[in-house]
Amino acid sequence: MSTKLGRMRMTPRRLAVGMSLWIPNLFSGIRVRRFADDWTSATVELHVNVFTRNYVKTAFGGSMSAMTDPYYFMLVMHQLGRDYVVWDTRGEIEFRKPGRGVLTAHFAVPRAKADELRERARGGAKVLEWFETDITDAAGEVVARVRREVYVREKKRVTAASAGGA
Repeated sequence: MSTKLGRMRMTPRRLAVGMSLWIPNLFSGIRVRRFADDWTSATVELHVNVFTRNYVKTAFGGSMSAMTDPYYFMLVMHQLGRDYVVWDTRGEIEFRKPGRGVLTAHFAVPRAKADELRERARGGAKVLEWFETDITDAAGEVVARVRREVYVREKKRVTAASAGGA
């Protein structure tokens, strides 16, 4: 059965469920609500409760940072495919107001942006791209602004094959 699991195609739904059940997210109150079928967007929630709040009973900043950590790089990685190295390299968060209740972050990487990153990374060039999102509360008010930097590079085997075939 383990070989069958190894061959299962990663779908947006499977990844959303898996990320929600992943221990660091599960115990941090982080739930992945969805990945778009075309990998262009994702929605993540943070449920602020006794385990995820800070000393003054508002959202713990580390949990807000964690809820935004891997999603831009995952969206880019799934759109570009296996011929690219994609990493989350840096993050910044600006806290705007105390977070309470359920907080939400929406991530979007339009197909045109993924195509642009693919073109910029052609030939093995290192590409660093910043993405931004807001974390909002149930009333739609901005609790925090987040920036994440994503690294993209065409894999060496692809670059070498392109140079050899040229």
